[in-house]
Amino acid sequence: MKNIKLIVARTEKQMSQTELAEAIGITRQTVSLIEKGEYNPTLKLCKAICRTLGKTLNDIFWEEENEK
Repeated sequence: MKNIKLIVARTEKQMSQTELAEAIGITRQTVSLIEKGEYNPTLKLCKAICRTLGKTLNDIFWEEENEK
C-alpha cells in the first residue's frame, strides 16, 4: 500500500526524493520503495524521515482503521 502521507509531507516541504534521501543518509531508491509501500523502514529510519519533514510518526506512518 502506497504511503501517500509520506509523499504529501515530502511535497509540502518541497523536497525531491533525492533531497530527502541525502538529508537522512539513504538512497533515493530507498525513499521510492518506502513511498510505494514495498519497503518497511526501521523505527530509526522512520524517526529520521519525520524529523527531516517536521512531522510525527503518527502523521506519516500510522494507519487509521478506515485506511486499511
